[in-house]
Amino acid sequence: MKRFIQGEHRGQSTLLPESLDDYVSETNPVRVVDVFVDELDLATLGFDGVIPAETGRPAYHPAILLKIYIYGYLNRIQSSRRLEREAQRNVELMWLTGRLMPDFKTIANFRKDNSKAIRGVCRQFVVLCQQLGLFSENLVAIDGSKFKAVNNRDRNFTSAKLKRRMEEIESSISRYLAALDAADRQVPTASEPDATRLAEKIEKLKTQMKELQLIEAQLNDSPDKQVSLTDPDARSMMTRGNGIVGYNVQTAVDTQHHLIVAHEVTNVGSDRDQLSSMAKLAREAIGSETLSVVADRGYFKGEEILACHNANISAYVPKPMTSNAKADGRFNKDAFVYDATKNEYTCPAGEALIWRFSSVEKGMNMHCYWSSKCQSCTLKTQCTPSTNRRVRRWEHEAVLEDMQRRLNHEPEMMRVRKRTVEHPFGTLKQWMGATHFLTRKLNGVSAEMSLNVLAYNLKRVMKIIGTEGLLKAMAA
Repeated sequence: MKRFIQGEHRGQSTLLPESLDDYVSETNPVRVVDVFVDELDLATLGFDGVIPAETGRPAYHPAILLKIYIYGYLNRIQSSRRLEREAQRNVELMWLTGRLMPDFKTIANFRKDNSKAIRGVCRQFVVLCQQLGLFSENLVAIDGSKFKAVNNRDRNFTSAKLKRRMEEIESSISRYLAALDAADRQVPTASEPDATRLAEKIEKLKTQMKELQLIEAQLNDSPDKQVSLTDPDARSMMTRGNGIVGYNVQTAVDTQHHLIVAHEVTNVGSDRDQLSSMAKLAREAIGSETLSVVADRGYFKGEEILACHNANISAYVPKPMTSNAKADGRFNKDAFVYDATKNEYTCPAGEALIWRFSSVEKGMNMHCYWSSKCQSCTLKTQCTPSTNRRVRRWEHEAVLEDMQRRLNHEPEMMRVRKRTVEHPFGTLKQWMGATHFLTRKLNGVSAEMSLNVLAYNLKRVMKIIGTEGLLKAMAA
């Protein structure tokens, strides 16, 4: 093997062996993890075991286990069993932990038992980003995405799915019973194996039916009429494909540096009730009195936009195009102009629609307007098939109109939303792999998501200000 770079012999010893510190460069991200965790007040954050017990075998300090997890998620190693192996062979982890090698059960229990504290660590890093002045624009984009749970679709039941499954089993039992009767009428010696096999199948199906009947009882007691057997908190959610059983993860992303300033894991498939809560979390994380948020049509809900307005948060949410009149080729509500001074609408024909009465619909106070001249109007066929065209107006409709004017003046907002908030979701899902979450129940999944978000933000900040700059900022 001449003319090649040669390695050292495995049995070669040195007089002065290298230290672990020699294998970790000054700009290695593992040093960021070390300094960041050392600067945290783990007791205040609520980690268990910060104060050791006086008796029993000494435990690992929570800082050691937290460093292992942050390093693992930074390097796309989420499994506790894989982290156990890495602690035994990975030089960077040996440097980080001082050659400590916890077993996988200890590592897994730490994440399970400290879910709330781990979420607090993620928020602490966002506070550090705020102190570094990385949120100067006061504009965030909000979006949600569905992440798979460990619960398989076959282990999730709704009323329709349970009914369909029971009908299939009943049909199979009837078919096997008919086949069993036919086998009994044949010559006994020839039909005995078939009869035994059919009887076993029937017994198995009856057992499955009993299991489904127990699930039906759980389903009737469930508030949302869903039962997941593997992960009780996972829910079936619609997506652009066939839908998944999982969680709806909400994020608020800073438009300047694309940092995730706030996130929340929910098991509600719809985004309509998430706007104001996520906006308030984002404003608290940024530390600003005012904030602008942009979201897609899935977040449009009058009550949520009003809540943002009352909290001094400017929302940019386009209105869904769901007008039945427009779909039928008739005038939609936008063709009617409201005059606040007269409290009336003007229709496309120039007639006035005056206030008639108020009513409460789905908890919202609505005012109803119409004109008495609709019968003789030449545009009636283009307006309504009813006797009168009635226009309903929410008592806080002015808030929605102000938001629409903001959108009209800043049409680029939706492009800003798309390029800001969708990329982090794609990055996180690529890191997490096809299975997405590894833990069960909302607490465990929330901790796992917080570790992923923390790893994402750490990488972003190291890219923005550099590893050395981040180390200096944390040590200051």
